[in-house]
This record gives sequence, structure tokens and C-alpha cells, in this order.
Amino acid sequence: MADVRTYSLIYVALLVLGTGKFAFFEFLTYEMALAGTIVLAVAKILLIAGYYQHLLEEPRSISYMMGLAVFMVFLLTIAAGYSIQ
Repeated sequence: MADVRTYSLIYVALLVLGTGKFAFFEFLTYEMALAGTIVLAVAKILLIAGYYQHLLEEPRSISYMMGLAVFMVFLLTIAAGYSIQ
């Protein structure tokens, strides 16, 4: 189990990543800021899932099942987007 120091460092990293999104839109073009925001969002998702949901400490099969579930939700979102058009 992670200790308080690890949780604090992850929390600070999440704050920095959140601030990075704001900075992107202040100093970069819209397209570059949008791409950077997506990259930072993925990094935040991985930090939250890995440390706060303890996926790093779980057996690999649970991590693979979680990844498969996220992939299926992504596919459903894409399918819903095509059905709306």
C-alpha cells in the first residue's frame, strides 16, 4: 500500500498537470493547446487509476480487465458518435 508521501506527490503532480492545461490555452495556439490537454488528461487518468485506485498493486489480470473495459467504453462512444450523424 502506498504511503502518505506517495499520495502527496501524486496529488501535487495532478495539480501541476491541471495547471498545465490552463497554461496551454494561455500561451499556445488552440490546436496545440487542445492536443496538449488531451495528453495531460491521459496522464492524469493513468496516475489516478494507478495510485488512487491501486491498480499498480493488483494482479495483472485485474489491470488487463480494467484496460479492456476502458477500451470497450471507447468503442461504444465511437459507435454512438457515428449513429448520431
